[in-house]
Parts: sequence; structure tokens; C-alpha cells
Amino acid sequence: MPQIMLNATCGLAMCGLAVAATRGRCRALVIWLTSRSCNCLLQRSRCLWSRTIHLQLSFLLEADEMKRFLAAPFAIAGAIIALFLLASPASAQASRTWVSGVGDDVNPCSRTAPCKTFAGAISKTAVNGEINCIDPGGFGAVTITKSITIDCHEVFSSILNAGTNGINIAFDSFSDARKTVNIRNINIQGFDSGIIGIRIFGAGAGSFVNIEDCLINGMFSSTATGIADQRTNGALTVVNTTVRDMGGSGITVASAGGGLISATLSNVKVFNAASGVAVGTGGAVHLSNSVVSSNSVGGVVISGGGINVDATTISFNAVGIKQTGGSVNLSNNDLSFNSAGVSGTVNSYTNNRFTNNGGGGTITPIGGVTNPSGLQ
Repeated sequence: MPQIMLNATCGLAMCGLAVAATRGRCRALVIWLTSRSCNCLLQRSRCLWSRTIHLQLSFLLEADEMKRFLAAPFAIAGAIIALFLLASPASAQASRTWVSGVGDDVNPCSRTAPCKTFAGAISKTAVNGEINCIDPGGFGAVTITKSITIDCHEVFSSILNAGTNGINIAFDSFSDARKTVNIRNINIQGFDSGIIGIRIFGAGAGSFVNIEDCLINGMFSSTATGIADQRTNGALTVVNTTVRDMGGSGITVASAGGGLISATLSNVKVFNAASGVAVGTGGAVHLSNSVVSSNSVGGVVISGGGINVDATTISFNAVGIKQTGGSVNLSNNDLSFNSAGVSGTVNSYTNNRFTNNGGGGTITPIGGVTNPSGLQ
């Protein structure tokens, strides 16, 4: 039985066709397609599967028809490639994707073919996956709707969010169980008109947001905020992060639904905002080893919930601690050179230092006769 072989290539995918003929009449046409982890040039997508598709089409061809059939190898090769594309599954999302200042969002966001923006990369990144930066660049605003890490440590990465939010974390749109977002080493520049640097919102039961080594800067509208946690509930950690030059609050923690938002802020610096750290209903905040300075309304402003402040410098604010609701506990802090040290009522261990502040407010010592310092 004579056999004729034609081959066509798509990336590294090899398509083969064999025609088996007997007595001048074609008995059957057999097509097989084989892919071995190839980059398909036609779809620019990653083929992450390795298998053989075997299709058999039975038909009869007269000898002269067969000759004409064999005289068109390129047409046959094109048909085989088309069958390959139709038979291939949708490109799988990758566990790790990459962005570059010279990338392109039509790319698969691989190490050798990176995307241009975070928005382009996130659609090609699997749940619980990670986006990394190859080289410095501005990678655009992004909305996050699944558990993911964006980590550009050791590489300068920026989001220019003029007239919009830099990063939206929309927990109402999450469908995965982890509900965890990690943001690391991103500079968010509002270019004067930015609205919110990082906005966290939605039904956040069981959700976690970790922000590390970030700089959020330059949003001067009256409601502009560096980090706004407005979930119904959830957990927030902000570490080694600077927020400066905000028309509204540097960091706001206030539940949209009255639930609990537990926030740990460590080694955080907030400069030149209206309110440095603002706490509202449902907020439970621990602020430590931080600097809150030069804020026009107050360094720490609380209207609900509670905040514990430890080992933090609060200086050169209109009011060091402004309390209109909720509770404030202070330990081992320096409050100095504020126009008013305290407004409202705060609870203070005896190891706090209040120096060179204007008068006002009530400082209630924590402790008693048997333990005057309140410390244990």
C-alpha cells in the first residue's frame, strides 16, 4: 500500500498527513496532529498540552481526483494547521507572568515574551499566581479580582493613576477560597489628580491584603487617599510603606458594613495629608514603629473602632491625636510639636512622651495604685 506524507509546522508543532491508496482509489484519509509544549505563532499562545489527536475521515476519491488533491500541498498544510487550532484547548493561565517596560500585552507574558501592563498580565495569570517585573517601567492601573501577588522587588515599578485609582481590589468579584492579595514594591504616582492609590472594597469575609515596600504619592483632590480599606471585614497588613502628599487621608480603615477590619501598620510613614491615619467604624488598628507628621487635620484621627499606637513618632500635625469616637491607647510614643497634642480623650501608659505640644484634650492614664505605669 503506497503512502504519501505531507508536513506543516506551527511553532514547534508538527502536523502530518498520510494518504493511503490502493488500486488508484483512496480508501481513507488519516490526519494526526502532535504538539509538544510549543509556542504557536498563529495564536501567540502557550500550548501547555502534549498529546496526539487522531482523526479519520472515510471517503472515496477517483485516481485523477487524488492527483489534484496531492498537487495542492500548501492548501492541505493550511487545512491541517486550521484543524490543529480548532482542536487545541484554550491557552492555560500561567502560575507566573512577567511585565516589562518594552513588553506587549498581546504576548503570553512569559519571561521571554513579557506583557506591557499589570492589566494585561493579570488576565493571563492563574489564581494564586504571581506577576513579576523584568525591568523598570510604568505598568498602569489594575483591578484585581482573584488571589494574586504582584511583586517587583529589586526592580523599579510604577503605576501612574492620574484621575483614577491605582489598584482596585474588588473582593465582590473573587470566587477563589484564598482571597489573598500581596502587593510589593510598587510606586503609585497620582500626578496631582489621582483618587485612591490602593482601594480595597467588597464583601471581604476571610480576605487578606498585604502591602509591603510601596510608595504612594501625589493625590491632592479633597477625598484622595493613599490606602483606603473599605471592605465589610477582613485583614490588612502594611509594612515598610510611605504615603505622602494626599488631599484626604494617608491611610483609612473603616468598614463599609460595620464588620471588623483588623489592620497592622508597621514601619509606615505618612506625611503631608489631611489625616495621617484615619480609623472609622469597624476598624481595629495597631500602628507601631512609624512616623506620622505634617498632616493638616490630625496625625491619628479616629471616629469609631479602636487604635493602639506603639513606638511611633507623631509630630508637626495640627492635632497629634484627634478622637471624636472609638478608643485610643498609647504606649511608648513621642508626640511633639503638634499645634494640639490631643483632641478628645486618649488612654496613655506612662511611657509616652508629650513635649512642645499645644494644649487641649484629655489624657487618661492607664494604670492604678498597684500598677501606676499600667505596664505588665
